[in-house]
Amino acid sequence: MRAFRSLHLCKNLRTLSSPNPNPIITCCKSRNYPQFPKKFHSTRHRRFPSSTTADESAASSWSVFPHSPPPVDSPSRQNTTVQTVYDPSTGRLVTKREYNGGEESGAGVEKAENPPNVDVGTRVYGDIIGSSSVRSSIRKKGKSRSVHVCESCGYSDGQWWGTCKQCGEIGTMKRFTTESADRKVNGIQVSENVVRSWLPKEQGGPTPIKLTDVYGQIDESSWRIPLPGLFGAEVERVLGGGLVPGSLVLVGGDPGVGKSTLLLQIAALIAEGNAADVPARAIYVSGEESVEQIGNRADRLCIKTEELFLYSSTDIEDILEQAKRLSPRAVVIDSIQTVYLEGATGSAGGDMQVKECTSALLRFAKKTNIPVLLIGHVTKTGDIAGPRVLEHIVDVVLYMEGEKYSSHRLLRSVKNRFGSTDELGVFKMSQSGLQGVPNPSEMFLGEQHSDSDYLAGLAVAVIMDGSRAFLIEVQALCVAGSSVLRHVNGVQGSRAAMIISVIIKQAGLKLQENGIFLNVVSGVTLTETAGDLAIAAAICSSFLEFPIPNGIAFVAEVGLGGELRQVPQLEKRVNTLAKLGYKKCIVPKSAEKSFTDLQPQGMEILGCKNLKEMIHIVFTRS
Repeated sequence: MRAFRSLHLCKNLRTLSSPNPNPIITCCKSRNYPQFPKKFHSTRHRRFPSSTTADESAASSWSVFPHSPPPVDSPSRQNTTVQTVYDPSTGRLVTKREYNGGEESGAGVEKAENPPNVDVGTRVYGDIIGSSSVRSSIRKKGKSRSVHVCESCGYSDGQWWGTCKQCGEIGTMKRFTTESADRKVNGIQVSENVVRSWLPKEQGGPTPIKLTDVYGQIDESSWRIPLPGLFGAEVERVLGGGLVPGSLVLVGGDPGVGKSTLLLQIAALIAEGNAADVPARAIYVSGEESVEQIGNRADRLCIKTEELFLYSSTDIEDILEQAKRLSPRAVVIDSIQTVYLEGATGSAGGDMQVKECTSALLRFAKKTNIPVLLIGHVTKTGDIAGPRVLEHIVDVVLYMEGEKYSSHRLLRSVKNRFGSTDELGVFKMSQSGLQGVPNPSEMFLGEQHSDSDYLAGLAVAVIMDGSRAFLIEVQALCVAGSSVLRHVNGVQGSRAAMIISVIIKQAGLKLQENGIFLNVVSGVTLTETAGDLAIAAAICSSFLEFPIPNGIAFVAEVGLGGELRQVPQLEKRVNTLAKLGYKKCIVPKSAEKSFTDLQPQGMEILGCKNLKEMIHIVFTRS
C-alpha cells in the first residue's frame, strides 16, 4: 500500500526542467494471463542528472532499488521499463528495471551484443495489496509449487514463457514441481519408512498369487496365535479361534469396564506361551499411564512373565521404532485416541490424527505380520470415538460391556473378518483380573425354593446369544385391585400386553382386575420370542399362587391363538439345559418328535399344543 501511495505522489510531481515523452510503466501481471496486465499505472519519466537536488532525492525515495545508482544519460536516449511480477518459488514480488538504449534506424544495424542492463529488487507480498490474480497464485502452506526453469542458463520463473528472459533461447523453459519442507505426512508414509528400513528388500515387486497356492501356505492348526487357559478360551471364542497374525483388533467399551486389564492379560498370555508354543515378546504401550503405573497393575494381576515389555509413549513413529528394535509377537496400544503422528493435522484424538495413526499401524501390521491390538474410547452414545472410518480400517471390532454394580463382563464381536460375529465371551472381574466363566447361566439364575409360596411367579427361559445358550429367570407378580395396571422391566411392553391378552382370551384366566408386574433378572432385555412361554408360565404361576417346581424350563413362542410354536436352535437349548441338570423342558408338540431318537441324557421332553395343556401339565398337583 505504501508503494502505491508513493506512485500516486510521484505522478503529481512537476519538478522536472524538461519533460520526457517516455513514461515508466509499472504493472502487476496476472499469473494465468501474463500478456494482459491486471493493474498498470503510468508516470512521467524522471531523468537523473549527475547532480541531484535534495528535492529530487526525496522524490526518488519510492524506488525499490535504494542501493542502485541512478543511470547516467547517454547521448542516445534510454528507455526505462519497470516490471513487477510475483515469483512463487520465493513467495515475493520481484521488480525488474531494464535500461535499453535507443535503436538506430536504417538497414544493416545489428543488435548490440551486450544485453540490456537489468536491476532487480524484491518486496514481500504482504507489503502491498495485490490483485486477486496475484493472491490466487500464492500456494497454501504445505502444497507443491511449480517453477519453470530454463534448461540453457538455469533462469527460473513462476510462469511459462516461450523465450527465456535471460538468455533469449526459445522453448527451453521446463516445468518443475517442488515440495515445501513442512509438507504433511500420512500414516502410510511413516509405516512404509519404518518397515522399509527393517525388512530386507525383496527381489521384484509383489505379484498376484493363485488361491490354491495361498491355501497351501496356510496351516490352520498353527496359523493363529493360541491363548491358553480358561480366560484365553473365552477370548479365542470371540476372535474366532485365536489371534490372527498381522491383524488389527480394536476393543471399545465404557470407562472403567476393564479394557486395559483385558489387553494386558492377553499380552501376558502371548508372552508366556504354552506347552506347545514357545514364549515370545509382547509390547504393551500406554499413552495414558506411566511404566510404573502399568507395572503396579500387572503386579496386582499376578503377571510375572519376563517377555512382556512396557513402554509409555504417544508418538506413533517412536512406537514403531521400538517395535522394530524388539521384533515382538504382538503390540498393544492403549489407546488410539492418545497417540499422534507428527506432520498430520490436528491434535491427538482428532479425526485426522486417529485416521492417520490407524493407517500407519495397519500398514505396519500387514507388512510385518505382527498383530496390533488397540483400545478405543467411546462417546456418550456408546460408539467408538473418532471417525466412523476407524471401524472400517481395522479387522476386528470388539465391545466390552458390563453393569456398574455387576462383576460380570461381556465381550461381543461387532466386526470380525476372521470369524463369526455371533460369539460372546463371559468374564468375571476379581481382584486378580478377569476370569473366564465356564457356566454363563449362573449369572442370570438365582437359588430356587419350590416349597416357598412367596416365590410363585418364577420361570426359566433359554435364550441364544450367538452360538451360546443362556438361562434367565422371568419374574411375574399379579396383585388384585392394584392402582397400577401394568409395569414391565426387561420385556417389550407390546409383547407383554399381547401375551397377557392371549392368556385372558385363550386360557380363560381372569386377569382384568389384577395389576401385573414383569421383570427379567439381572437387568437382561428379553428380545427373543423363545421367552414367550416362560413369561406366560410366570404370570400363571403368580395368579394361581402355584410355584413352578425346580428343574423345569420353558422354550416356545406363543401365538395369538394360544398355540405354541417352534424357535430356532431348539436342540442346542435343550442340550444346555441337560448339562446344567434340568429334568424337564416344555417345548411345542411339533418339536417333540425330533427328540424321540436323540433324547438328552436324564432330560424329559414334554410337548404341548397350547397354553391350556401347559397349565394342565405344570400346575397340577401330583
